[in-house]
Amino acid sequence: MPAKRKPVAPFYAVAALWLLGGLFLPLYSNTAVALMALVSAVVFFAANALCMGAGALAGSAGAEKKAEPKPETSTGNPELDKVIKDGKLALSEMKRLDDNIADPGVSAGIVRLSQVSEKIFQAVRDDPSKLPQIRKFMDYYLPTTLKLLNAYDRMSGAGVSGENIDGTKVKVEDMLKTIVRAFEKQLDALYGADALDISSDIKVMETLLAREGLTDPEMKADAVQPDGTDIKLEL
Repeated sequence: MPAKRKPVAPFYAVAALWLLGGLFLPLYSNTAVALMALVSAVVFFAANALCMGAGALAGSAGAEKKAEPKPETSTGNPELDKVIKDGKLALSEMKRLDDNIADPGVSAGIVRLSQVSEKIFQAVRDDPSKLPQIRKFMDYYLPTTLKLLNAYDRMSGAGVSGENIDGTKVKVEDMLKTIVRAFEKQLDALYGADALDISSDIKVMETLLAREGLTDPEMKADAVQPDGTDIKLEL
């Protein structure tokens, strides 16, 4: 931590005082010097107190400004706003759990859950019409997953081994693999309608291109040819 710098204003105040004193007082006199020294001490401590007070106020204001949370930007859709807010909290909790849990397999599973969850939240942010598809995910699957991982975290931090603790941890580890696959399927399902639309567009375009003669003719083959070859290619 860098050393706190002393304010220089008190020294400037004392220097200015001596310059003024030299104009109006006989500083060659011991009495005048003693008086100036006394007044200088008073001026120094008064100026120092003012500077320290101003610095404390500035530091407090800076701390308050730093601590002030950044306001969330509303999308205009209350349901989407809630999903975004809850999603940020869930991702933050996953990061905390990943930092706490030492088991590399569980940690890798949490990282994968975080990646897939973030993509799910981004998908509904881009297309709010997909919100109904993730209601059960938000209301049950995601919070239950966090509950299981928190239980694993607490048991791992207990520092003891026993039938209940070890058995529960193994169950969570096994279940985590299933949860990862379920989250991935949830993400894939969000793009089901998009995939169907794209397939339909491709079919329509293929039909139109063929109708307009804008595609290459298919290659044809005859079984046996007069020249003895068994294949003839036609354009």
